[in-house]
Parts: sequence; C-alpha cells; structure tokens
Amino acid sequence: MGMKDQMQDKSRQAKQKAQEEAGQARQKAGQQGRQGQPQRGTQNHRDIEDTEQQVRDRFNQDYDA
Repeated sequence: MGMKDQMQDKSRQAKQKAQEEAGQARQKAGQQGRQGQPQRGTQNHRDIEDTEQQVRDRFNQDYDA
C-alpha cells in the first residue's frame, strides 16, 4: 500500500467515525427532547370540554386590564 492509499484510508475512517458519532449525538438529543414534552393533545384538551361560560370567564380573566 502506498502513502496515498494510506492517507485515503485514514480519511475514510475518520469520515465514517465522524458520521457515526453525529448519528449517535442526534439519536441521544432526540431521546432527551422527547422526555420532557407532554403527549400531543393533552395540553389543550381542557378547551374542548369547557362550557361556554368557562371559556368566557377565562377570556375575561386573561384580557382584563
């Protein structure tokens, strides 16, 4: 194996290692990000079940100066 071949081989190995590490970092970040998030639909679920009067009362509380 010549010098050029050795350098290309090292370059390929470094690139492959970097890609693997990046993939692992993405995977880890994705797992951490999902842990703190509530499930979809649970946060605004109360708005659907509120009566009209409850909605008006909450609106008035939010926008009263």
